[in-house]
Amino acid sequence: MFKSAASIEKLANRLARLPGIGRKSATRLAFHILKLSREDAFELADSIREVKDKVGFCSICNNISESDPCRICSDPQRKQDVICVVEETSDAAAMDKVEEFDGLFHILGGCLSPLDGIGPDDLKIMGLITRLKKGVTEVIIATNPNVEGEATAVYLAGLIRPLGIKVTRIARGLPVGSDLEYADSATLTRAMEGRQEY
Repeated sequence: MFKSAASIEKLANRLARLPGIGRKSATRLAFHILKLSREDAFELADSIREVKDKVGFCSICNNISESDPCRICSDPQRKQDVICVVEETSDAAAMDKVEEFDGLFHILGGCLSPLDGIGPDDLKIMGLITRLKKGVTEVIIATNPNVEGEATAVYLAGLIRPLGIKVTRIARGLPVGSDLEYADSATLTRAMEGRQEY
């Protein structure tokens, strides 16, 4: 059996720890990095170092940022009284592309998942509750439309409603350009529930 150099094995082992990277992909990446010019390989290493040195989390919304507060929390043009709650930073980035939303975000850092041992204390919920005391009029819950996301949405709504703050949930249903015949019954049910006057 072929055995590559110890340093290649070490790099492949490190790369295999990344999410979505299996052992074969990690080995392929390690060999690709080996083929890079010395300059390109060092630029890659420097980029990783720079991210670790410069990027942190916003103390207000938990978004990743090179400044604290982040650019969204410090933008005076955004609505300060509307907060969209999402599970992860990538969700906030997706929602921020929607021109209809010009409020603030709160990133939970996951969702409730008792089977995985993730409870309310494991998420950034208390920071959200603290923020709500500063003139927030609406919380839009934009957790994923799966069992864990729904459980998280129900839990948050139960905490927020007693504070007299409007709680809304993003609509779910059929994506634009899809065919009804390919949609599952849960998606069709949500599409019917979220129907609007035309």
